[in-house]
Amino acid sequence: MKRPMFLIPCLAVLAFLAACSSNPKVSRVDADTRTDLSGYWNNTDVTIVCDSLIASFLQSPRVTEFIARKGDVPVILIGSFRNESDEHIDTAIISTIMEQAIFDSGKALPVAGGISRGELRAERTEQQSYASEDTAAALANERGADFLLTGTVRTIVDRAGKTTTRTYYVSAELSDIETTARLWMGQNNEIKKVIVRPSTKL
Repeated sequence: MKRPMFLIPCLAVLAFLAACSSNPKVSRVDADTRTDLSGYWNNTDVTIVCDSLIASFLQSPRVTEFIARKGDVPVILIGSFRNESDEHIDTAIISTIMEQAIFDSGKALPVAGGISRGELRAERTEQQSYASEDTAAALANERGADFLLTGTVRTIVDRAGKTTTRTYYVSAELSDIETTARLWMGQNNEIKKVIVRPSTKL
């Protein structure tokens, strides 16, 4: 038997609706909106941790005392924050936020490190050959850093059945490059999440 002609448009509409339903639903929210979808590390956690560590650094009596004794702001090289947790965390975001906040505070002067420093040195070297003598940057004239800022992200995970507790420990240290003495140490362990997974339906 021949299928009625009106079924063809109906089937086409159903196929179109099925295709549309498979597309993700995207909505924009304010950047300050706190979200927790998976229970893992997210932008809200970064904000909480960085705000806490920055406040601790800026209020440190030892940092204030060093500035008063030296008569100038300390020069800081922003090092890496190691990820020693059980999940993937882009710790470069923490380093960048910390560097920006320290710079904005005026209490310390960050200097370029890592890839940026390598690019600066390469450009300075090239200027010796290709730039005019009166505009070429001088060699061996970098601002030496007084301190190195480093940190670590760790997690403690506790599981029982479908319930998991994740606690994040983020620490930061400011070390004297010449003597290795610590000028400041800070830690944040405010991020603690309880995640209850739904039962798997068979």
